[in-house]
Amino acid sequence: MAEGPKQQMPARRKARKRALDVLFEADLRDRPPVEVLAGYLERIEKPRPEHLGYAVSLVEGVAAHLDRIDELIASYAEGWTLDRMPTVDRNLARIAVYELLYIDEIDDAVAISEAVELARQMSTDDSPRFLNGILGRIAEYATR
Repeated sequence: MAEGPKQQMPARRKARKRALDVLFEADLRDRPPVEVLAGYLERIEKPRPEHLGYAVSLVEGVAAHLDRIDELIASYAEGWTLDRMPTVDRNLARIAVYELLYIDEIDDAVAISEAVELARQMSTDDSPRFLNGILGRIAEYATR
């Protein structure tokens, strides 16, 4: 296996974590994600980390497609409304669904496993299994 993907994973995971931070704050404060992103970018010291570009593209992409993403999450969440989901899980799902639907160079399995791993680190004990189920069903839908 080439060295490239090993080096990309930590950078992309950091980007997802940063995107999660922005989306989480926007969600809690009921502010547009792009507005929260602008403030977030102002606070980041230069030189900016290399992964920041991917984090920005995730936030902007989720924001641009939020209605469609939330519609899919809500319809595949089986008994859970978006409002009942933990904020971390809801926003990890948004990032992963954006990657599943709109970023071709990210494998579905990678988008799902990254969301599950971040949930394992940052959310409830039930979150990894919960996200894996929803995202797996959405990935099946997306590949039809």
